[in-house]
Amino acid sequence: MTSETITAASAGTWELGDLTVNRLGFGAMRLTGSAAFDLGAPGNREQSIGVLRRAIELGVNHIDTAAFYFSSLRSANELINRALAPYPEDLVIATKVGPRRDASGTWIAPARPDELRGQVEENLRQLGRDHLDLVNLRLMGQDSLAEHFGALGELRDAGLVRHLGISGITSEHLAEARTIAPVVCVQNRYGIDSRNAGTDDVLRLCEEQGIAFVPFFAIAGQGREEGAGAMSADDDEVLAVARAHGTTAAQVRLAWTLHQGPHVLAIPGTGNPDHLVENVAAGALCLSADEVARLDEHHAGGK
Repeated sequence: MTSETITAASAGTWELGDLTVNRLGFGAMRLTGSAAFDLGAPGNREQSIGVLRRAIELGVNHIDTAAFYFSSLRSANELINRALAPYPEDLVIATKVGPRRDASGTWIAPARPDELRGQVEENLRQLGRDHLDLVNLRLMGQDSLAEHFGALGELRDAGLVRHLGISGITSEHLAEARTIAPVVCVQNRYGIDSRNAGTDDVLRLCEEQGIAFVPFFAIAGQGREEGAGAMSADDDEVLAVARAHGTTAAQVRLAWTLHQGPHVLAIPGTGNPDHLVENVAAGALCLSADEVARLDEHHAGGK
């Protein structure tokens, strides 16, 4: 079997509430330019549309996006709409609300609870949908999420949102959210190089409670969120495993992520069609128990 013939189904499935998704999904952030929130030269529009359509051909049925994923001439949501509408029946599109950018791309104060409806409606407009499958509340340093998550719970009750998740959270946030409304997923930064004992605790809590754990920057490692570069330096352990399997270091990182539990999903993003195929193929990469243990040790060793 070649990379070109491996589909996202090879990684298995998980239930996001009542929605079944393949554990290997796609993150739309990088479709809009060369960097996460770059307002410089936009990415190639037709190539981005082609990557999205190819992802669906490869069995991807879980796409992560947000209205604040945009560059000078590109919006991730509108690219998704252009490429995929009318949407496949099994496609789950997850969005995020909370953070805000103005038209120049500058980050401004996060949305207040009473402003979240406007953010949900903007995602609906851009995606051309009458409801959102999954909305994640992205925390921006708040101690409590009660008011914001409660506001999203009201939108869920009103039928604008089907399921809710939370992002950038602690175990205390998770416990608080679950007293307000059902939580189907958690999105936190996580990967071999992520050194945060609190996030490891959240991952295990999600497993115990049947909640999907959806890491972002699983390939890139430390520093990516701050724009420090597309990928952290690959250490000898990761490279050794990659050589043993004839794969890339990025594929090993994704495979290790998926090996952390059946509830762990992956949403690697790319605007490169070749990298897309490699990312999807990582879902079929079976690491040995010894390889997982060695990579686990590296992950734990940096804390």
